[in-house]
Amino acid sequence: MMRKFAIAAATLAAAVMAGPAIQAKPKLTPEEELAKMLEGREAGKPVSCISTYSTRNLRILDKTALVYDAGGVIYVNRPRNPEVLDDDDVLVTRQNGSQLCRLDMVSLHERTGLWYRGFVSLGDFVPYRKVPKDG
Repeated sequence: MMRKFAIAAATLAAAVMAGPAIQAKPKLTPEEELAKMLEGREAGKPVSCISTYSTRNLRILDKTALVYDAGGVIYVNRPRNPEVLDDDDVLVTRQNGSQLCRLDMVSLHERTGLWYRGFVSLGDFVPYRKVPKDG
């Protein structure tokens, strides 16, 4: 009797633990995340600077890009050395004005201890605007 109970309990525990793994969605790659963010938008002509006053959110995509949300426009910056980008980093910029520009250097710091991890050199900012719906 005790043995049957132990087998039943082990089976139940395995089913409970496997449930979240079965239901979990596969993690998107950074390129897939970017494509999802840009759905329904089209790329405009790249610009060399953006205003930091108009950007609301910054998203770091591992080893891929920096994505700046300016409301109706999303700016994508693919730095010259994207392999050092980590979505858990804190970015520190030194600006002389209200703009972030191509060739600006952005320092990367670990979130937990704020230890310096390196830097990225920004490229052009590609604006993505929503495509108007016909109708």
